[in-house]
Amino acid sequence: MTQFILTLSCENRPGIVAAVATAIFEHGGNIRESQQFGDTESGRFFARIVLDHPENPLDIAKLTEALGDVAARFTMTWTLRDRAQRQRVMLLVSKFDHCLTDILYRWRIGELPMEVTGVIANHPRETYPHIDFDGIPFHHLPVTKATKTEQEGRIWGLVQETGTEMVILARYMQVLSDDLASKLSGRCINIHHSFLPGFKGAKPYHQAHQRGVKLIGATAHYVTADLDEGPIIEQDVERISHADSADDLVRQGRDIERRVLSRALRWQLDGRILVNGVRTVVFRD
Repeated sequence: MTQFILTLSCENRPGIVAAVATAIFEHGGNIRESQQFGDTESGRFFARIVLDHPENPLDIAKLTEALGDVAARFTMTWTLRDRAQRQRVMLLVSKFDHCLTDILYRWRIGELPMEVTGVIANHPRETYPHIDFDGIPFHHLPVTKATKTEQEGRIWGLVQETGTEMVILARYMQVLSDDLASKLSGRCINIHHSFLPGFKGAKPYHQAHQRGVKLIGATAHYVTADLDEGPIIEQDVERISHADSADDLVRQGRDIERRVLSRALRWQLDGRILVNGVRTVVFRD
């Protein structure tokens, strides 16, 4: 049975749910899941609805027109897509490949329903001898300070040529320029090797070890022009002790980064994340 995901946000006011539900009902739709949230601080309303037709295919054209009328009435931002339609995702990576390996494994076993349009790395393919890139386009795009503008131009060109909808920085250890970050606004997720706003810059786990921290973590967030300041999607932590070395923290940090980034990507693919200013609303499964 074909299912569709409807996501919406608008200024919170009475009648939104009734209007949306009526439009779905009048065109033969059946609501399977419904999650909603009214943010008292921003005054905005958010919802994610999964719908189908109990017997026959939905008339999407007529339903889209009806929902468009509702959206106009409430000045609503909204999307409606076939849940089976796989988003096209590009993966960017540097030397550390644990997040890339994890994502490709989850993709291959069907946990991440997406189309991988390619892998872009600023290190050569030989850097990843244990990764199976069979069938996945691999692009080695080295970068230096002098060639950054040209290299990012090639990245953007590949995004456009492949119809990529989402870019994942799977421990891509290069800061995106304001220009590229702006072009990818709302469709680029980064994994930050810290429980923001913790230790930034080089060797964060060594900094944490030197300070004797008791918790380490990782943060998945949307990329913006402000470094590591984009809307946060997911975070996780691990407890550590005085007996843990810096290498122990690195090892545990890799595990946290893998699961945090994969959760953020899975929720993105399933339409569970809505941006709320500098924050996000995440309808977890």
